[in-house]
Amino acid sequence: MAVSSAKEAANTLLIRGTEIPVQTAMVEQSKLRFYPENPRVYSVLREEGKEPTQEDIRDRLLEMEHVKQLVQDIKTNGGLIEPLVVRDGTFEVLEGNSRLAAYRFLAKGDPIKWGLVKCTLLPSDVSESLVFALLGEYHIKGKKDWAPYEQAGFLYRRYKQHKADIKALSIEIGISSKKIKHLIDTYEFMVAHGEVDVSRWSYYDEYLKSNKVHRTRKNFPELDQIIVDQIRSHQIERAMDLRDQLPVICAAPGAALGKLVSGSWTLGKAYKHACRCGGDSVPLKKLMAFRKWITRKNTRETLVEADGQMRSKLRFEIGKIAKRSTALAKNLSK
Repeated sequence: MAVSSAKEAANTLLIRGTEIPVQTAMVEQSKLRFYPENPRVYSVLREEGKEPTQEDIRDRLLEMEHVKQLVQDIKTNGGLIEPLVVRDGTFEVLEGNSRLAAYRFLAKGDPIKWGLVKCTLLPSDVSESLVFALLGEYHIKGKKDWAPYEQAGFLYRRYKQHKADIKALSIEIGISSKKIKHLIDTYEFMVAHGEVDVSRWSYYDEYLKSNKVHRTRKNFPELDQIIVDQIRSHQIERAMDLRDQLPVICAAPGAALGKLVSGSWTLGKAYKHACRCGGDSVPLKKLMAFRKWITRKNTRETLVEADGQMRSKLRFEIGKIAKRSTALAKNLSK
């Protein structure tokens, strides 16, 4: 093992209830390797369908603003505050790839000063499942510094590759099963549609959130590709347009939804038409909600079972509603 003569301190690390023996030591940073499964760079580096090289990972990390800041912080501090977490034998940096990239940058200017880096060494046979659990503790349950797309990619691989149960992940990570499922479903949607632009995450996140849109997607499966195409062509300018406009289109009477699903209209054009037809009208929404309630079987059963004074009051109110509704219908027909 490539370590300095500094005394090593035997210790343990608790991961998912398992005590893992570890050692803390100074390791030659040139022998360390970036971890290709790092969620921060995993998907970006596989855009072209090839395995990233160590240089690819280093260069990608050095482009990130937080790594540029780390360079200055490490330089000012004279080293790391938290050691890197490294798999012994392969010297893969399981946790701390950004800090390793910063060290590599500093070592270009002074290879002696930045030649050794403090590491916590895990056994060479530590399982990938425990490694991912550890990363989840650090970046989702702990300091939560991964972006939603990075969290989703991590959870997707835990679920798909390691066959982790969503309920178990919820306990392990400390977020709800519903949110975990949404993150996994959104990431899987992007994978299924060949979406590699991580900056579009928020669009698909909003698209898959609405229950109203979910029901429409079941009836019109072709809607998915229409939305993907309009996102990629910049016809949908903002993620919030999917949140605010698409549910209105799905609920509105008229041709808006059909034109959108057929590809004839953009989201924006369909939304304008839906609004003209009352899809975003508060009075219409209230009337539709009332109609749905009054025509339900259980509503009828509840009303006709009333007796005594309550039955009289209900008959009075319904009579007033019927009379006023008839008058309004005549006014609207003029």
